[in-house]
Amino acid sequence: MKRNLFLMSFGIGAMMLAANHANAQSRNCAPHAAVVERLAANYGESRQSIGLGSDNSVVEVFASTETGSWTIVVTRPGGPSCLVAAGQSFQQVAEALPNTDQGT
Repeated sequence: MKRNLFLMSFGIGAMMLAANHANAQSRNCAPHAAVVERLAANYGESRQSIGLGSDNSVVEVFASTETGSWTIVVTRPGGPSCLVAAGQSFQQVAEALPNTDQGT
């Protein structure tokens, strides 16, 4: 009886954690215009770069050159824009390709 009660409570706890995780993920996604507006208003971030992923997702890097905060946003075709990573110490770099000449 105690074992069944323990297993039931463990299962309920696991379901609550899974629901919480799914809810947290949905809070990280919104229409693109809302994401851009929120990043600008709350963090002073603007788009610094953009690219197309292999699955046709648009990948954007937003950053503030004043505070150094940055955010990576992914927008899937027909879907909302989702925040996938954020951090500090953003720096713009323009590195040259390394010399690939092998002694010629």
